[in-house]
Amino acid sequence: MSRSTKPHEIVERALELSTADGCVVIADEESSANLRWAGNALTTNGVTRGRTLTVIATVDGKEGAASGVVSRSAVTAEDLEPLVRAAEAAARGAGPAEDAQPLITGTPASPDFTDAPAETGSAVFADFAPALGEAFARARAGGRELYGFANHELVSTYVGTSTGLRLRHDQPNGTLELNAKSPDRQRSAWAGRSTRDFKDVDPTALDAELAVRLGWAERKIDLPAGRYETLLPPTAVADLLIYQMWSAAARDAVEGRTVFSKPGGGTRLGERLTDLPLTLHSDPNAPGLECSPFVIAHSSGDSGSVFDNGLPVPATEWIRDGELARLSTTRHTAGLTGLPVSPGFGNLILDGGGDKTLDEMVADTERGLLLTCLWYIREVDPATLLLTGLTRDGVYLVENGQVVGEVNNFRFNESPVDLLSRASEAGRTEKTLPREWSDWFTRAAMPAVRIPDFNMSSVSKGV
Repeated sequence: MSRSTKPHEIVERALELSTADGCVVIADEESSANLRWAGNALTTNGVTRGRTLTVIATVDGKEGAASGVVSRSAVTAEDLEPLVRAAEAAARGAGPAEDAQPLITGTPASPDFTDAPAETGSAVFADFAPALGEAFARARAGGRELYGFANHELVSTYVGTSTGLRLRHDQPNGTLELNAKSPDRQRSAWAGRSTRDFKDVDPTALDAELAVRLGWAERKIDLPAGRYETLLPPTAVADLLIYQMWSAAARDAVEGRTVFSKPGGGTRLGERLTDLPLTLHSDPNAPGLECSPFVIAHSSGDSGSVFDNGLPVPATEWIRDGELARLSTTRHTAGLTGLPVSPGFGNLILDGGGDKTLDEMVADTERGLLLTCLWYIREVDPATLLLTGLTRDGVYLVENGQVVGEVNNFRFNESPVDLLSRASEAGRTEKTLPREWSDWFTRAAMPAVRIPDFNMSSVSKGV
């Protein structure tokens, strides 16, 4: 089906073709633009377009409703009916769906449902590209090399159902990652930003920040493994708490499988997780972090259900003033657990009431470590949510409020839930790019956090 065919027309045609008892059609119109650079010079750039159609058919049987899901890209007019039939065949061949619920009804139609999809292109970099060129010149003059990429994508999602829903959401998503290296490649520093439109990122300011960090790295200090007072920057806090939220399904907690399970049965809801006044929340309307105000589920899993497509997503406090307030549920798992319906999250914000910048927290540190970011994070024990991972692109020693040099990288072993319980300070909340999870999740705002005894379990060489 040509791109001249509007997405809402594809959705309507697929619904007309359906002979199932229920049908959900999701059309995703995707466009992206990117820049890449190395050694203070642009290397590649490009613009892409794509379309993906997902058909979810539901069939009512004697033992309950079954669902069949089929997704395909580049669907033509000739492909549309076979796609619908394939979803129906998958539903008829499947057993009853455990998460079966009546399809959502009653949500007002999006006023722009019949409009053409939004698109991004090279124009999104109109102001950013010249500033990047200036950053290249400054880096060259300062004896450092810049590497990295900027990517912007815009996805217009259209959701139509046999129960009358006609919803649309446009999601812009931009990421900037910048590495500065010394000419001998012995020193490296990283900075990243998340953005909706590249109007709020300044590559020259990032280059200046990285120049300072490369200067810190001129002095090398070897430290052994151990527990250190550690300042986690917002990006590291985001990576840890995103993983925590991915592990916060209510059903798993009720069944005793996660860190949020209560010994002896039940969940830890209402339990104090930290003495700091921390509130972890999600809000589809959070300024600069806007995301879909309704569920978009291309498949069913622990935290989502295809039967919930179109379900409104409200602002939700997961941790309120230090206490565990909500665990994520679908309509099905809410019924199983007796807990409120709390759909999955499209952004994540941690507010701690602090107003200090990371630099001000460094100035208040007698002796400790300052991290740049984390990577290669993996789960070790789901019962405690023990994670392991590595530091990367700069770990610095702070003494008497000053950074005195760069130390070796470490492997860490920590649980984000345990870290919250031991955190002694949280700074000012700011938008950040989670480095480890940037391919999956970018809309986060976090403070820097001070941990008195962060567990650097071993020294990591060659990272």
